[in-house]
Amino acid sequence: MTPLVRGLLVFGFAAAVIYPFLVPNYLVNIAMLMFFTAFIGQSWNISGGFAGQTSFGHAVFFGVGAYTSTILQVTHGWNAWLAWPASMAMGGAVGCMIAMLSFRAGLKGSYFALITLAFAEVFRILANSVGFTRGGLGMLIKADQRPENFQFKDSIWIYYLAFALCIVSLLIAWQLTRSRFGARLVAIRENEDAARALGIDVFTEKVKVLTLSGAMCAAGGTFYAQKYLYIDPSIAFGIDKSVEMLLVTMVGGAGTIFGPLIGSVALTFINEATRWVASAVPALKNVQPLSLIVYGIMLMLIVARLPDGLMSLFAAKVLGRKQRHA
Repeated sequence: MTPLVRGLLVFGFAAAVIYPFLVPNYLVNIAMLMFFTAFIGQSWNISGGFAGQTSFGHAVFFGVGAYTSTILQVTHGWNAWLAWPASMAMGGAVGCMIAMLSFRAGLKGSYFALITLAFAEVFRILANSVGFTRGGLGMLIKADQRPENFQFKDSIWIYYLAFALCIVSLLIAWQLTRSRFGARLVAIRENEDAARALGIDVFTEKVKVLTLSGAMCAAGGTFYAQKYLYIDPSIAFGIDKSVEMLLVTMVGGAGTIFGPLIGSVALTFINEATRWVASAVPALKNVQPLSLIVYGIMLMLIVARLPDGLMSLFAAKVLGRKQRHA
């Protein structure tokens, strides 16, 4: 890591720490959502970017985490902090199950992507149907604003929690770039047959990475449920959440440490900018999915011009894709 990069990281960390004291609550909430989106994007990046296991239904892990913690808290009286690791364990277990069923059957590429989408839809239908999830009505978490129950009166603490999650996700990605496990994942991503010929247990490594990714994404689901104190099947397992994770990673740079964070910053800025434009221009007030239109245009431009994402705009020897394993 060069002194320039080290200095930028220190500056960015310090700026994020003091940020809530310099701006109004509205901007604090936007930054909180940006860090949260970067975290769940990183959960997708670990399996889809580093290991090349593209998923179209990552919301299945998000929803499992959200519902597990909420059910434990609302129905069984668990403390929210204790329900959090339990939700991660459940997300990891579901990831392990999906991986074993899919990879044992030899599914990969578009077939694996579609099977994850199918699992997300199955779980959404189940959540809509069974009684203990309260169906389409969703589940409400009682608001008491006590820190010991994962609730805070001041939004600044939610911001710092989202920031901490983002830092943890960056550290996990950074560790992957410097570990044998991460090197094996990259070998699998580039060429599974060659990786197998080198003695890598491809099946086991893919199961491991999807289990890790599922646990991380489930942690994001719990955070979301506690932040908004409500969850329902369409929010938890909806395809829009899966697309959001994939989009921030692809825009920022799949398989890079900072790709999901860069993508989250870019898409958060676009979302707020289009919202402002739509409110300021009368002709655009009825164009509800304006941000989605801009997202689509941006994604097409990046695929055509920057296939490695916005990270490729940086010098290769600093943070670029070719150097992520240095």
